[in-house]
Amino acid sequence: MLTERALSALKTHRQRQIEDRLALGPAWDDQDLVFTSEIGGPMDPGNAAAMFKKSLRQLELPDIRFHDLRHTCASLLLSAGTHPKIVSEMLGHSTIVLTLDTYSHVIPVMHSEAAETMERILG
Repeated sequence: MLTERALSALKTHRQRQIEDRLALGPAWDDQDLVFTSEIGGPMDPGNAAAMFKKSLRQLELPDIRFHDLRHTCASLLLSAGTHPKIVSEMLGHSTIVLTLDTYSHVIPVMHSEAAETMERILG
C-alpha cells in the first residue's frame, strides 16, 4: 500500500515519462519500467546512486546511502507503533524475526510505550 503522496509523485513521474517517450519516438526503449534511463531502458545503479547523492547536496541534506532510506522508514514506523509484522511485510523480510533482530534498537522505546499504555488502561 502506498501513501497518497507517493501515488501523486508516481503519477507526476509517469506523465513526465510519457512526454519523454513521445519526444524520443522510436528511439525510446520501452521495457515498461517505472524508473528508466534517459531512453527508457533500465537505470544504471551507479547513475541512480549519483543522482541521489546530487539531490542530497542540492537540498543540503546529510550524506546517506540510498539504502539508509529503507532503515529510516522501518525505524520511524516501528517507533510510531506500527505492528512489526506489517513493517516486516513492507520490507519484504522472510520472517518477522529478521525485522525485530535488525531493528531491535527501536524495541526499548516500544517497551516504555507499552508500559505507559498499560498504566492508562488500568488507570
